[in-house]
Amino acid sequence: MDPRAALSEAKPKPFWLDQATTPDRRPPQCGGSTVDLVIVGAGFTGLWAAIQAVEDNPNLSVIVIDSGRIGAQASGRNGGFCSSSLTHGLENGHSRFPQEMSRLDALAEQNFAGIRDAIQRYDIECGWEETGSLSVATQPWCVDGLLESAELEREYGHSVEVLSAEDTRALVNSPTYLGALRTTDGEALVDPARLAWGLASAAEALGVVLHEDTPMLSLEQTRAGMAVRTASGTIQCAKVILATNAFKSPVKAINRMIAPVYDYVLMTQPLTDQQMDEIGWKGREGLSDRTNLFHYYRLTEDNRILWGGYDAVYHYGSKIDPSLDISDETHATLATHFYDTFPQLEDVGFSHRWGGVIDTCSRFSVSFGTAFDRRAAYAVGYTGLGVGATRFGARVCLDLLGHPDSDLLNLQLVRKKPIPFPPEPIRWMGIELTRRAVAKSDANGGRRGPWLSLLDAVGLGFDS
Repeated sequence: MDPRAALSEAKPKPFWLDQATTPDRRPPQCGGSTVDLVIVGAGFTGLWAAIQAVEDNPNLSVIVIDSGRIGAQASGRNGGFCSSSLTHGLENGHSRFPQEMSRLDALAEQNFAGIRDAIQRYDIECGWEETGSLSVATQPWCVDGLLESAELEREYGHSVEVLSAEDTRALVNSPTYLGALRTTDGEALVDPARLAWGLASAAEALGVVLHEDTPMLSLEQTRAGMAVRTASGTIQCAKVILATNAFKSPVKAINRMIAPVYDYVLMTQPLTDQQMDEIGWKGREGLSDRTNLFHYYRLTEDNRILWGGYDAVYHYGSKIDPSLDISDETHATLATHFYDTFPQLEDVGFSHRWGGVIDTCSRFSVSFGTAFDRRAAYAVGYTGLGVGATRFGARVCLDLLGHPDSDLLNLQLVRKKPIPFPPEPIRWMGIELTRRAVAKSDANGGRRGPWLSLLDAVGLGFDS
């Protein structure tokens, strides 16, 4: 099928947010109020923070505000891959935090179990499937790294298997596969919007108040604590958690630390039983390929294929705008790559297409900080792997505000800041140069080239 024709009937809206189960809007903040904790941002970080805060102290009064709808940005637009990793993969974590990686890996396992437990305990219907994952090699140079990656995974006790091209295609039938690394633990799939909605309902059941359509206009320190000003009133509070993801923050350190990068996604029409037989995929694993400009893809509960990744677009001045959520060029490129991967599905069209911003940082994993004399805390920089790590990020924020003796605060992951991005125009030039160098690396058998080698040398090696 012609890629652009295949996209002709695709709704320009995230599939996950286009469901009959979409909850009614919560009312916006109206008038002033005084509470113990205000959380700005009703995505995964904010919702996990609200739940854990009240679980810690049932008497705590908590308000969550969001400028739009609950889970409507990165939390409801991603692929729904929930990885146990807190460091954007074991290899990235091992390269940056080698001395504490064993502990981070153990914390990741505990955090993953905590997500599973919360979903069960609060009866959240979100399509949770612990399917494992396949990291597939689609270029000869990618095959060489499979054994090395497997050795590192096994060093930390993970259950992995290196597959040949034949064995990989027996699991998922694509002519592009030359081998794969199969992981069977710590990887799940989820409907991210329904997870966010379920967490919101769980928070409300615990006494948390949620307000949608309530932008924060300013954040100020007062003698008594903090003041969060909205259009309809000021919320006085003791502490604040900023869970604003890639969006501009009143804390300048956050804006220097992250860059909003647009990622784009397609969703197919549901596959027929015959089409499912043609591709196999009985294990329903989450998939990604091992090139630098990689794709990620998975099955939904009704056997659609979500297909995303490859292109990551930064707009000058860290611009974020709803008009950028759709990219005809990138969506057509993604469609072409989909049919290259699954030529047997040439008659399958797409039902939805969308985009959204990822809060990337220079170390590609969550980063933390405080402001206003430790009355505000934040966790940002998940770089597209936040579905699982956000629960841990929320825990650290709560500890930064109220538990100074927490062992988590001694972690280098928590204490060490990533290298900030430079101001414009150097920021745009550096990101654009890196994008081009990464594409050239893929075209040249994975050879890094002088620019990527320089980034590697200063600890800014491109990871995803």
